[in-house]
Amino acid sequence: MTQRLRLNKNADRRLKAGHLWIYSNEVDIKETPLKNFAAGETALVEASNGKVMAVAYVNPHSLIAARVMSRDPEMRLDRSLFVHRFNQALSLRQRLYAQPFYRLIHGEGDLLPGLVIDRFGDVLVVQLNTAGMQALADEIVDALEKVIKPEVIVFRNDTGGRRQEGLEAHVEVIKGTLPDEVVLEENGTRFVVPVLNGQKTGWFFDHRVNREWVNRQVEGKRMLDVFSYVGGWGVQAAVHGAKEVMCLDSSGPALDQVARNAELNGVQDKVAVSEGDAFEALAALKAEGEEFDVVIIDPPAFIKKRKDIPNGERAYARLNREAMRLLGRDGLLLSASCSMHLAPERLMDVVRGAVRHQDRHGQVIFQGHQGPDHPVHPAIPETSYLKALGVRVFRD
Repeated sequence: MTQRLRLNKNADRRLKAGHLWIYSNEVDIKETPLKNFAAGETALVEASNGKVMAVAYVNPHSLIAARVMSRDPEMRLDRSLFVHRFNQALSLRQRLYAQPFYRLIHGEGDLLPGLVIDRFGDVLVVQLNTAGMQALADEIVDALEKVIKPEVIVFRNDTGGRRQEGLEAHVEVIKGTLPDEVVLEENGTRFVVPVLNGQKTGWFFDHRVNREWVNRQVEGKRMLDVFSYVGGWGVQAAVHGAKEVMCLDSSGPALDQVARNAELNGVQDKVAVSEGDAFEALAALKAEGEEFDVVIIDPPAFIKKRKDIPNGERAYARLNREAMRLLGRDGLLLSASCSMHLAPERLMDVVRGAVRHQDRHGQVIFQGHQGPDHPVHPAIPETSYLKALGVRVFRD
């Protein structure tokens, strides 16, 4: 028999507004003690008056104690539900993209909290980020077989979110044989993706639209791609007409992939790599008198928790200042942040401060966010995380 999870009085307001999360302090632990639930267990969520509101899975050890999977109390968390949601998600992506390279499932944005799936043609990379999704792993795989029929399924279960859920990290190919090189195409550029040992699932589809915009600005330009990873920005820019690109990253293996991706697209003569800490390398480039027409700064999240906001904002400010120092008299900065806790207006403040610090002028000519294969849930602000500003930086 399915257990019930009762909410405190008035704790159902966010759920009524469409939210999918239930925090531990919203649970009536006298009526329904969290300690009675196993991690990942399914429960019926009920308001303080006993009215059933939703079906969710529970983790008594997490701050987010439950995540809603359906508003229908009769819904079972089984293969049929996943087949339905996967078909809904697939129909959107097929409307958006001509080729099968995209984020297929984006957690709460696709009404599947805790699940992320990226598609690289016939290869699917799956992240089960919560105990609830881990408990449903077999149903997820069965549903993917039904809807997508992939040749290869990879579990990249090594995320920070899993640690917070009390889950072990592991990476494994659970179906098929992974080819020597997994290749995707984005904005007319081909990339080899390190799906087993790269960052996240191996690729960041979320910046596709923002990279497309940059590609239209780089003809004949000299560009610096900071935190380049495997060359998502830099190699695309070279393919779209940049005369020279430097990709800077602290990871030697990632830069080896940059070189491979440049070769794959026939632009190896235009793409150089540099290994080092971003802040130190930017200062060194300035000391050497280097100058660029376009600088891309797309760092990892400097703000992972609310307590990190002050230090994180200072890091973004310093990074933007150092990047602007390398721009020519009339240059373009693309400043990005994937920190959900950095509000869009604060990134604008960071850019404004950096421009004034250099005693220059700035014009924001582009404001970007995550692509449509990373849909935002309108009731969950946390699902809107990516920000990108294209800034013309110039002197009188």
